[in-house]
Amino acid sequence: MSRQLVKNVLFVLFVNLLIKAVWIFLIDRNVQIRTGYEQYGSYQAFFNLGLIFQILLDFGLTQYSSKKIAAHHTRIRYLFSSMLWLRMILGVVYLVTVFAFAWMLGYRQAQLYLLSGVLVIQLLNSMLVFVRSNIAALQYFKTDGVLAVVDRLLMILVCGSLLVLPQVAGGFRIEWFVWTQIGSYFVALLVAFIVLIRIAPSKIHFYFRPGLFRSVARESMPYALLVLLMSVYMRSDTVMIERLCGAQGKYQAGLYASAFRLLDVCNIFGLMFAGVLLPVFSGMIARKEAVAPLLRLAVNIMMPVAFTASVIASFWNADIMNMLYHKGMHAGDGMLFAVLMWAFPPYCLMYIYSTLLTANGSTRQLNAISAFIVVLNLSLHYLLIRHFLALGAAWTVLITEWLVAACVIIAAHRTFALPHNLRWIATHLLFLGTLAALAAVVRQFIPQSLLAIAVTLVFSVLLLFVFRFWTISSLKALMSRRDA
Repeated sequence: MSRQLVKNVLFVLFVNLLIKAVWIFLIDRNVQIRTGYEQYGSYQAFFNLGLIFQILLDFGLTQYSSKKIAAHHTRIRYLFSSMLWLRMILGVVYLVTVFAFAWMLGYRQAQLYLLSGVLVIQLLNSMLVFVRSNIAALQYFKTDGVLAVVDRLLMILVCGSLLVLPQVAGGFRIEWFVWTQIGSYFVALLVAFIVLIRIAPSKIHFYFRPGLFRSVARESMPYALLVLLMSVYMRSDTVMIERLCGAQGKYQAGLYASAFRLLDVCNIFGLMFAGVLLPVFSGMIARKEAVAPLLRLAVNIMMPVAFTASVIASFWNADIMNMLYHKGMHAGDGMLFAVLMWAFPPYCLMYIYSTLLTANGSTRQLNAISAFIVVLNLSLHYLLIRHFLALGAAWTVLITEWLVAACVIIAAHRTFALPHNLRWIATHLLFLGTLAALAAVVRQFIPQSLLAIAVTLVFSVLLLFVFRFWTISSLKALMSRRDA
């Protein structure tokens, strides 16, 4: 990977992380506080319902066109227009499918109106990602990085104004939040489309090639099935809470969303790291290089971070929830947050090992694992949510994510004949135990939550180097690899 490419990638990651953090903590969180758990819970349930079927909006078209255009830039002349027409057709299929499923779940009238707005958001977002992928395929990485945050910047400006202006802040409604996103995505899509037309190496012709979809569908079917299965077990929680908790459904869904928000932020780190690992693993596998050293390095970087987040959530869960949401929090809300945060370590393991299997093209194994997890996940949700409400969903996520992590680790070991290193595992467990013990001492002697968390973070960083999980040379080694 060239130094310039690394700089561009780091720029995109930094800008996205910064803007997304502002969006999540300053806008999305305050929208929930203003609208209340019930309104926001309905919105989040619809949002996740749309995400479950989101693969129908793409079906691998973005990945396919990006690879083809990156190899030969002039292909954009005909490939972009064909893909654009296909995505419009898929958009209709997506809307019909989600509305039919929502009707079967019992949603009616005003609920379907809110759902329609959420689905338009996801349609526009999917189209924006597609247009940006073409810009990135033409090697305009910084341009893509800027376009990646235009929508969020607009949402932050508009929503931020509506949340702070005294004339409207008190009556803020969830519909305003939806319409703001629709308008922001539309403007960002228009800007991205104009940029693409201007930088395209040849004039884009807008005609349709129906035969292209058949070849793309054949190539993308295993991948599309995997994305669908993963979406079901990763995004069905809020929908099932809202449907299974009766009169408390909307409130419990909102409560769950408030606790899940920090896990979502942490997962940004895991997803971005997986995005860096995928091309590196692909290059190493193609050259038949040993992947175990890089795999070990990735685990050493991510797992201590995940353990630190989980330990802090265990000791200061109620304090963190109260700092974020100020009012209406109960003791059980902190427990909900703590249980969810212990799903972060297996998420990290899943990102690392499933990325390795994806780079190897092991979609059949991943699909088999995902199919099993979907059945288990939905069954546990049905049983636990009915008895323990949102907390039952949190326990389901914790159980299924650790099981997913175990399955992909076993599959990766079998596929690549990875060495078993019990001492390495024991070192990670010792790090976790040491940090937990230090956190317990800190909590006992430092009553101020923010100061105690800061001290625990300092101890965590020191332990990273004491246990030699992180070293300056290892971080340089990861960034200096020349895989593209």
